[in-house]
Amino acid sequence: MAAASPSADEPALPRAAWQQPLDEPSVSGASRVRPADCSSFESLPDRLARIPESELSEGGRVRRVTDQDGGVIVERLHAFDHHARSYSYTIEQAPSLMTGYLSALSVHAVPGQPDASRVEQSGSFTPVGVSDADAEEPFHGICTDGLAALLNTVRA
Repeated sequence: MAAASPSADEPALPRAAWQQPLDEPSVSGASRVRPADCSSFESLPDRLARIPESELSEGGRVRRVTDQDGGVIVERLHAFDHHARSYSYTIEQAPSLMTGYLSALSVHAVPGQPDASRVEQSGSFTPVGVSDADAEEPFHGICTDGLAALLNTVRA
């Protein structure tokens, strides 16, 4: 089984990094959440150029994304905990060379730095046709790039 767990620190309180309210209220008068905050399962197109399209179904629990090459990836949200600032999901369908993909994203305080957040994405999978070591390096790079893009969007 291959795995990667990149993280990135952000100089913001964990709740601010997890969910960024917009300045203007929604139609109902409640604060709206930016589509690209850490808590948003549907926001990949807002932060990743290689994912231009995302569509939710099953009440927001299934995400069907299309990559820049037209490949379709279907992911299922398994757990979402707003209080713990985390969620996990699996890939149910993908054109990639892996099986058993499980990923989690979480935001928590940096130990010893109460005004800073650590955003972590962990993932594990079974590579097909390559060794775990050969699969982990590009996977870690993809996750690291995704975290950087997410934090750039949250900061905007």
